[in-house]
Amino acid sequence: MKIGFVATSILGLIVVLNACTKDRMPTLVELDNQLENSIQGKSPNGTLDFYVLPNENDLHLIPQDPKNPLTPQKVELGKLMYYDTGLGQDPMKEAGRGTYSCASCHVSEAGFRPGNFQGIADGGVNFGIGGEDRVKNTLYSDDELDVQSARPLSMVNVAYVSNTFWNGQFGGGNVNEGTEDVWDLRDDTELNHLGFEGIETQNMDGLIAHRITINKELLDEYGYTFLFDQVFADVPVEERYTIATASLAFSAYIRTILANRAPFQDWLKGDREALGYEEKKGAILFFEKAQCIQCHYNQNLGSSEFHALGVTDMDQIPSYNTSPDDRRNLGRGGFTLQPEDNYRFRVPGIYNLQGANFYFHGASKTSIRDLVEYKNAAQSENSRVPQDLISSKFKPIGLTEEEKYHLIAFLENGLQDPDLKRYVPTSVLSGNCFPNADEASQLDLGCN
Repeated sequence: MKIGFVATSILGLIVVLNACTKDRMPTLVELDNQLENSIQGKSPNGTLDFYVLPNENDLHLIPQDPKNPLTPQKVELGKLMYYDTGLGQDPMKEAGRGTYSCASCHVSEAGFRPGNFQGIADGGVNFGIGGEDRVKNTLYSDDELDVQSARPLSMVNVAYVSNTFWNGQFGGGNVNEGTEDVWDLRDDTELNHLGFEGIETQNMDGLIAHRITINKELLDEYGYTFLFDQVFADVPVEERYTIATASLAFSAYIRTILANRAPFQDWLKGDREALGYEEKKGAILFFEKAQCIQCHYNQNLGSSEFHALGVTDMDQIPSYNTSPDDRRNLGRGGFTLQPEDNYRFRVPGIYNLQGANFYFHGASKTSIRDLVEYKNAAQSENSRVPQDLISSKFKPIGLTEEEKYHLIAFLENGLQDPDLKRYVPTSVLSGNCFPNADEASQLDLGCN
């Protein structure tokens, strides 16, 4: 009798354990199936593959400007110059010479955004760990700083952005077709007539605006001339060592910065264990109830749409060189000059939000939870933005606290490529400290 009782008990325990296992495992499988169906239903081509980002070395798979084809040599040249503080030779004050680079405001640890709320290139000092300690150099007046009055966008997955800037003003094609009548009203958008795509056009303006110097003498001094000769052998010598050619190399490098090692990317490629329970639940919300996919539907989980969400502008928080009448506050309308476009901003890609610290064009939110709460409540906070211009897609979502938790898990962890440092060189040809080379940054970076 005792043997039979023990056997029966063991059998019962096995049944219970099997039942628990069956209850648990199908839940994960069901989540995978549900997520797969959700993505296929929302994907523009009906497949998971649409959202798979290419390897950064598979250059033929990366979207590129036909007038600026990608080559390994061009990408490497752009990568070196992007970080080289030695090219920062046009500062407002001598103290800034050779202390800043493009990477001063696009820090890999912060998802290629500024580590602080407002990026400072020339006129900034300090770095911290991920650029969070970058502040104004007291030798500079506010109006001498190289700062932006809207938070710089991420360089991650920007190859999938056809028209760059929060207002989409750069690049003559795609959403800017039909806007030719306003291009000549400003020096920067005149460049759209050259026929390049957004990234290339913006960099042609940006290298000058951000006080970067490119000339034969400087390239000779640092050893870049040989690389320019390799990459731009088809460009006449008298035109080869210029901002124009350099901008093409910068753009080539930027196009290869892809968050293709994020867990969601691994899941899309077949690794069903890459996302945990919370991330899977959050991903399903992203594609379903939370309605994120209505605007964030391109491969970079952004789009070329422009929406007014009524968030605070940067001049409404303590910031440098901002004002209520800054045209950047008007978003798309500041470019097109169409009143109906006012306060509408481009839908950004949302990979590597973790570590960005500040969100929206005015840096008004300081956590992913803040961002989700704002989208969930859908209540405009900026009295400047008329209610009739608020996007029709900006509506209360009604997420529960648990659903918010899951959505945040997906945004924060599922879309986080953990190794963006692979896009950072180990050294630059000038031999300078980078991405900043002021004395305080050198101490922070350990390269003094």
